Amino acid sequence: MNKIPFIRPHLTGREMDLIGQCLSSGQMVGDGPFTKQCEAHLREHTGARQALLTHSCTAALELSALLLDLAPGDEVIMPTYTFVSTANAFVLRGAVPVFVDVRADTINLDEKLIEAAITPRTKAIAPVHYAGVACAMDEINAIAQAHKLHVVEDAAQGVGATYRGQALGTLGSLGALSFHATKNVISGEGGALLINDENLVERAEVIREKGTDRSRFIRGEVDKYTWQDIGSSFLPSDITAAMLMAQLPETDSINAKRLAIWSRFHAAFADAERAGRFRRPGLPQDCGGNAHIYYLVFNSLDERERARKSLADAGIAAVTHYVPLHLSPGAARFGRNSGDMPVAMSVADGLLRLPIYPDLTTEEEARIIDAVLAL
Repeated sequence: MNKIPFIRPHLTGREMDLIGQCLSSGQMVGDGPFTKQCEAHLREHTGARQALLTHSCTAALELSALLLDLAPGDEVIMPTYTFVSTANAFVLRGAVPVFVDVRADTINLDEKLIEAAITPRTKAIAPVHYAGVACAMDEINAIAQAHKLHVVEDAAQGVGATYRGQALGTLGSLGALSFHATKNVISGEGGALLINDENLVERAEVIREKGTDRSRFIRGEVDKYTWQDIGSSFLPSDITAAMLMAQLPETDSINAKRLAIWSRFHAAFADAERAGRFRRPGLPQDCGGNAHIYYLVFNSLDERERARKSLADAGIAAVTHYVPLHLSPGAARFGRNSGDMPVAMSVADGLLRLPIYPDLTTEEEARIIDAVLAL
């Protein structure tokens, strides 16, 4: 019996051709022709004022922290159930991540708990769109506006997903995307910063280019470039961008295939959820998902572990996800908790992710469904 891996990176078939073109051109460094094509594609298809490729989503978040001029002691509100990059990006500037519990239906930042977490030191809110399902952005943006806070969307999992028809990553001041090999649209490593506040566009280009005005020099706006501001090297190589350019035009078709599998899983597991065996993912009406993750939340750690072992014995790799950040040694050193985290704790114990990707075969899909229903 063949094993079903948790991840099987999807290739469109154009990757080798475009990478070959990049190599043949000799223009392999950052901000080359393929980088520009990718950024133009992202601007056109998301509506962002500017899109800048970065070497990772982590880098895009770190660039966001620099843009916001965070100082030691400033606070950034975020969900506890997220990857460490969400917190680290701000901690690197001396800021304090303030951890808040998540909603049970979407595992996203619970917007009803944000106000209680705000202090005079709060400078930003960093919602994370878990599984490509949007946070309640109308409510979050209203809170941010009332308290004069920036919103930095961690949309690492949200490429191609929407909230009320608007692309994730374009609903706050800044948005960070990921093209890591585990995501829907991939370049091996890679990310992008979407800039929606036009007041941040010019400075973002400078910070991303080691603190220089090289981007203006390349456009012919100045006759030389020099050090202007704090910065670092956030650019991916144009080889990475070439691979990404083979993927971006296929975003809708990739997500459509994933969504079809997601929907079949969801329908197949409805009766088991009604019987109380586990909880299925939530997808609020305002959210256009991208099926980045299909997960089940079991009633206890023991039940989750029995299910994981049973699926492994059937040749199916199902995996857990985050340890809530508020439990980590790093949080004790750098962060602050806002209240208890009962939902995140329950999710951490119970959540199990199933394989889902465009190249999952009909036979493999059926095996997964049958194995879950047999638990």
